[in-house]
Parts: sequence; structure tokens; C-alpha cells
Amino acid sequence: MTNKRMSVQEAADYLGVHHDTVYTMVRTKEIPHFKVRSRIFFREHTLDQWIAAQEEKILKGVTA
Repeated sequence: MTNKRMSVQEAADYLGVHHDTVYTMVRTKEIPHFKVRSRIFFREHTLDQWIAAQEEKILKGVTA
């Protein structure tokens, strides 16, 4: 398990979205993150868990 810390741009690259999308998701509390003062960071492992949870929601919706 990796515990790599990522910036907004790194998280955007990891997720394959624009960094503005990540900022919007942070603002609306859609994505797990943490702040150090005004800087926003993400943990790779936490994002992987969040992605798996998103996939699980979709799979449950399809099979329900």
C-alpha cells in the first residue's frame, strides 16, 4: 500500500480530469482530501479507496 501525498494537479492527473474539476469536487466535499493551511492534498491510497467505493455504487445500481 502506498501512502503517497499528491497535490491538486497530481490528483487531477491521477484521476484523468482537469484540476478545476478537482477544486470543484473539494469545494462540494465530493472527494476525500486534507489541507495544510490553505494547500489541498490527497493520499493515493485514500483516492484508490474512494474510486473503489464509487465503482461499487455504480455496480449496485446496475444490478439492483
